[in-house]
Amino acid sequence: MTKRPLKILLAGPRGFCAGVDRAIQIVELAIEKHGPPVYVRHEIVHNRYVVEDLETKGAVFVEELDQVPEGVPVVFSAHGVPKSVFSDAEERDMYYLDATCPLVTKVHVDAARHEKEGKDLILIGHAGHPEVVGTMGQLRDGEMILVENASQAETVDVPDPGNLAFVTQTTLSVDDTSEIIEILQRRFPSIEAPRKEDICYATTNRQAAVKSLADECEAMIVLGAPNSSNSNRLAEVALTIGCPKSALIQRVAEIEDGWLDGVSTLGVTAGASAPEILVQELIDTLSEEFAVTVEERNIIDENVTFSLPRALSA
Repeated sequence: MTKRPLKILLAGPRGFCAGVDRAIQIVELAIEKHGPPVYVRHEIVHNRYVVEDLETKGAVFVEELDQVPEGVPVVFSAHGVPKSVFSDAEERDMYYLDATCPLVTKVHVDAARHEKEGKDLILIGHAGHPEVVGTMGQLRDGEMILVENASQAETVDVPDPGNLAFVTQTTLSVDDTSEIIEILQRRFPSIEAPRKEDICYATTNRQAAVKSLADECEAMIVLGAPNSSNSNRLAEVALTIGCPKSALIQRVAEIEDGWLDGVSTLGVTAGASAPEILVQELIDTLSEEFAVTVEERNIIDENVTFSLPRALSA
């Protein structure tokens, strides 16, 4: 039987960013240096394939430090942690490695600087996300105001409107965040913006790559985890640009029966925590049913790398 043609437009850049690469390396090198088990507080990155692969190598994932036994190394996830987690680890004399993405650390440093300067601080982000929990945990409770959307930006009340700054979660929608910032700057003309954009290069580039091809596609697939902020934003961006439908899936097996009916051009991308092997798995599986042709659409080459902690790079 003749297979129906399916053209796949592969968005680039896609998949792993430098912060994710670094975090995974930290866990792998810790296991290699100290032997298993190495405990990890929270998923090192939001991707089950990655987490399960590291578990086979000797990583044990927990949500809180009180689940970590004495005498074993613990790694803090790429999303960053509140200051209290470091304090707790030091009180217990734990050996820990911080895999926080350096771009998230930059936001933490900015927050601390604003606190030192006596400014009130707004964080643009999504409540409950580990990165937001970690960033808000850089200051004392109640000292950072969370704004999640344009509606909240219009109504947020601040103690001193003339002495105000903002920072943002690194994995937000570029367009939605711009709208929120515009509202805050209109309401509080003297608000201090970050010296350098907080939304990370990888988030920006992956959203731009989706925008560049979404209106050519009848459907878009984003490979990523349901709890991955940057992956969710990619699925939303595709719809905003005009793609008729968009799905965030962890692996190809999650594609619903009939979802590709009538689709002749399919856009494919992967969130910053999704490995390229899952993209290839998707293409290989679809090739069993369709006459697949693949076209790469890369809008920019990324060459960012981050150094490893001294304890592992020596």
